[in-house]
Amino acid sequence: MQTTRFKGMALDRVPRRVGVVGYGRLGQSLVSHLLTQGPELGLELVFVWNRDPGRMAGSVPPSLQLQNLAALGERHPDLVVEVAHPKIIQESGAQILRHANLLVGSPSALADQATEQQLLEASHRWNHAVFVARGALWGTEDITRLDTAGGLQSLRVTMATHPDGFRLEGPLAAVPSTGRRTVLYEGPVRGLCPFAPRNSNTMAAAALAAPSLGFDRVVGVLVADLSLTDMHVVEVELSGPPGPTGRRFAVHTHRENPAEPGAVTGSATVTTFWRSLLGCCQLPSRPGIHLC
Repeated sequence: MQTTRFKGMALDRVPRRVGVVGYGRLGQSLVSHLLTQGPELGLELVFVWNRDPGRMAGSVPPSLQLQNLAALGERHPDLVVEVAHPKIIQESGAQILRHANLLVGSPSALADQATEQQLLEASHRWNHAVFVARGALWGTEDITRLDTAGGLQSLRVTMATHPDGFRLEGPLAAVPSTGRRTVLYEGPVRGLCPFAPRNSNTMAAAALAAPSLGFDRVVGVLVADLSLTDMHVVEVELSGPPGPTGRRFAVHTHRENPAEPGAVTGSATVTTFWRSLLGCCQLPSRPGIHLC
């Protein structure tokens, strides 16, 4: 039913031209969807870029392979989808916004305040939107509504999976996993993102969904669990201020996302990202940062 809705909306629109930056598991899935389902949804894939061009050989038509990311403007995209690495957003995000709306698949990049400010300035200068995919974050709209109403006092996101599913850097890479379950990090999301850039995107999305708390007050917890060989578990815990009786409003969600052993991205997240892409293609190009 959702596909029909998007299809119907596409009939009255000029096809949206979409470029994909990154050709890992998520990028491959998006490219496949765009090639097979895109035309009937009013979407045209105009380029695919990957840091290692050889990875696209034999699977991406040569005419769609973009060798130089700086030349993306020649393809005249309406939307550029980043599913590569936070460094791409930090290095090229502002330049991409000169030519198109941007869908960020690595929101951990925005934990860097200079990067966030550069994106905001470029967004307003060129009148293009920065969309951020919610990824594995459950209840995004509810978190935002509660935060806007002033009813959110604390937000904590825990991500647990097998140690092989982590791509850690800096001091976190040296933390030993002791026993069946090891807490690798617990603290502000801003402090986690630089050292777990590919494993903190759900937490970064939560920080963006709750701007009153943001990256400094949303708590992120990263857990290595030897029993979770084929899934990622994301828990979201939030609470509001005390009510008249002294009790607090509280929500605790537990999400189990099947994943291949050692995979950074869970299966359900791939599907969710496709829905985010379709959703932001229907939204107006408003300057600023918007979750979708």
